[in-house]
Amino acid sequence: MGQVLFATGVLSPNFKNPLTRTHITIEGFEKLPTDRPVIFAMNHTDRYNYWPFQWRLWRDHRMFTTTWVKGKYYNNPAIQAFMIKMNNLAVPSRGYLITADAVQLLGRPPAERAYRIVRQAVDAGSTDTRTLRERAAEEGVLADVVALLDTPRDLLGLNFDPQTHNYLERMSELFKQMMNRFVELNEEAFALGLHVLVFPEGTRSIRLQEGRTGLAQMALRMKATVVPIGCNGSDLAYPGNSPLSSGGTIVYRMGEPLSPEGALKPFAIEDDYTPFTLEAERAHAEKFRGMTDLVMDRINELLDERHQRQEGAEGKVKGANRFI
Repeated sequence: MGQVLFATGVLSPNFKNPLTRTHITIEGFEKLPTDRPVIFAMNHTDRYNYWPFQWRLWRDHRMFTTTWVKGKYYNNPAIQAFMIKMNNLAVPSRGYLITADAVQLLGRPPAERAYRIVRQAVDAGSTDTRTLRERAAEEGVLADVVALLDTPRDLLGLNFDPQTHNYLERMSELFKQMMNRFVELNEEAFALGLHVLVFPEGTRSIRLQEGRTGLAQMALRMKATVVPIGCNGSDLAYPGNSPLSSGGTIVYRMGEPLSPEGALKPFAIEDDYTPFTLEAERAHAEKFRGMTDLVMDRINELLDERHQRQEGAEGKVKGANRFI
């Protein structure tokens, strides 16, 4: 209902306004499977480039989607309410959990060097807090790290007692529990007949960048069909932060579906696993990377030259500040 109200009350008037008329085309729609929900994999050129696509799916075919979005958008209560009403799913990430916990504890993000060494330890699956303290002292950020390691608290819904818990182990357990719930929510979306929309780059860029493996991990876990989408021209309609299109032409090209029994068969994983976890990434890294590269190649083929990947394209924003 939230998507319908937003489409009729905001998007339709905006797209049809004679002063800002926006022409939206979906090429290759006939390729979309009709017997199952799919995961759409789309390049991410601007803040709002999925809205015109969702609008055409709803207007012409009464189809609905749920979109993966970053957890930081749920920090603001008003934006959080909007995200929930729009059927979006917040993607857990280790970096976001570290930063959100620090903000809750310290009232601010951790110092950049503190974030970096804690993130490296969590990413590596380390449980060595002694070495972590030593590195923090060397980097001059001991106070932030000690607060994270030694303060009893509610760790974003998981009890943390430094007398009985190791911070690094507890953070890994929190991430695993959140990711298990994230898998359940994606499965619930499919059960409701919702398509899932994912931006495998993980960030916005006019030109296509290297894909992250999260999409592959989820698709292979769910045995889902992936449909590549090339979005062209949306950045010109949405050049800034305004959610209103300034007009123009947006063309979405739908590629051939990549099904578990077809193009994705070489990457099939029979073992049960939790996506995004260190265990899964270590055990199946080659298949995750291979499928991701295949999806990104297919997206690239659907893009105008100005959106296709190029050596030296925009870099990704790094550090704790990207989570707030």
